[in-house]
Amino acid sequence: MTRYVIKRILAMIPVALGVTILIFTMLYFADGDPARIILGGEASDEEVYELREDLGLNDSYVTRLGRYIKQVFFDFDLGTSYINKRSVSSEIVTRFPVTMQVAVLSVMLALLLGMPLGISAAVHQYSWRDNACMLSSLIVVSMPGFWVGLLLSLIFALNLRWLPASGYGDPIQLILPCVAIGLNGVGSIARQTRSSMLEVIRQDYIVTARAKGVAEQKVIYVHALRNALIPVITQVGTMLGFQLCGAIVAESVFSLPGLGSYMISAIKNRDYPAVQGSVLYVALVFGVIMLLIDILYAFVDPRIKARYQGKKRNRRIALWKK
Repeated sequence: MTRYVIKRILAMIPVALGVTILIFTMLYFADGDPARIILGGEASDEEVYELREDLGLNDSYVTRLGRYIKQVFFDFDLGTSYINKRSVSSEIVTRFPVTMQVAVLSVMLALLLGMPLGISAAVHQYSWRDNACMLSSLIVVSMPGFWVGLLLSLIFALNLRWLPASGYGDPIQLILPCVAIGLNGVGSIARQTRSSMLEVIRQDYIVTARAKGVAEQKVIYVHALRNALIPVITQVGTMLGFQLCGAIVAESVFSLPGLGSYMISAIKNRDYPAVQGSVLYVALVFGVIMLLIDILYAFVDPRIKARYQGKKRNRRIALWKK
């Protein structure tokens, strides 16, 4: 297991390098001049040229890319913002907990609502419950997060005045953002849970458990659900990574001081170090999440854990024979 984790961590290095090169290339060929934006439209061409020289924007593509890769992978520095002259790393560390909090809470909401819907749909297959669960799942999956956020703000904040439309600091201010991006996940979790449960409840050991007189609730939630969790866990891990991007959209709608608002401001101002550092950081977090999901497999499914232990035991036997 330890060797597998080390391999996965090492595999993240070329992924991070690829993301760095890709986002750097996209920003290099993007329209807009950071120097002109910083100095304003009234600045002369000489002033703009001098600022571009100071920022290193007049260098060639290869020179700038090599300098940035060295800065990130060897100096462990994401650079300094063009706009506020602050360290990009410190800004990300300060803002990312807000984004992560919204993403995690939205995934928890999706699990709390989606899994019961999927289980109910699978147990009552082809009934009105199944049709209602799948129809509602299809509806919420089809709704964009930013549109749901604006609709929730209009209803619960503007008209009913039950919840605040913006701000951060009070837990009640996170309800609308989490619901806005979590509803989409409810449909995905419900559909994946239904599909996995339908495959499991037809297995022979489920029929045997029922024949032995095991309570139906225990058959469903202990025997069937645990073996159906692997695809659901994969869906949750992928969703948590994508919810980071959804949280970025929600932050702009609900004015949260997270990484999303920071990235959007950086994109508007052509703040290249801030954009590059934020995208790279999110990509690394996504890779760590998927690694943790793979490790979680061994704790949910004993067969996966036994396979890792079996490989380790076989290596010990081979070394002993030598």
